[in-house]
Amino acid sequence: MPQVLVLAAFAYLLGSVPSGWLVMKVYRNQDLRKLGSGNIGAANVFRAGGPRAFTATLVADGLKGFIPVMLGIAFGLGDQEIALALIGLAAVMGHTWSLYLGFRGGKGVATGLGALLGIVRWAVVPAIPVWLAVALTTRYVSLGSILGAVCVPLGALLLGYPRPFVLASLVVTALIIARHRENITRLLAGTERKLGDRRSTA
Repeated sequence: MPQVLVLAAFAYLLGSVPSGWLVMKVYRNQDLRKLGSGNIGAANVFRAGGPRAFTATLVADGLKGFIPVMLGIAFGLGDQEIALALIGLAAVMGHTWSLYLGFRGGKGVATGLGALLGIVRWAVVPAIPVWLAVALTTRYVSLGSILGAVCVPLGALLLGYPRPFVLASLVVTALIIARHRENITRLLAGTERKLGDRRSTA
């Protein structure tokens, strides 16, 4: 149990690292919270900093979720499903409620998928093309993120992953949807702005 708590704490602290904010500081010496939607996630980085900054943020955010889970496996917790699920969730919570940004953060998409890639890998794989297809065809990043996230618990259930992993994927998906509640309101109202519009609040 102490080992699990230490790894969960590490996952939260690593998840809390504001990758998008740091990337924009390096690329443009700007505070991402004062640009676009003010969100520290990859979508806002794309609008404020372009493709290179977006890619760097996406990879960094994903690794924040993936690395702690892999460390848990490396430290012998591979057969402790609840422990791995808690570690993954801790990373997502860190990104969403960052210790370094006054418990404010991103929407958990990349970090959530990174964590789930470590525990329900084959359920995440189909979610990635869904996200890309929806985001690129509709140009609504928020819609792509939501639909991609929904695919994961469904896939985990159909593929027969252990119950703690299915529940973890459900929690991550629920959190992503909750963090997109304003986007959902705008999507329903037809006022959500599209990818490429620098005024977008997605």
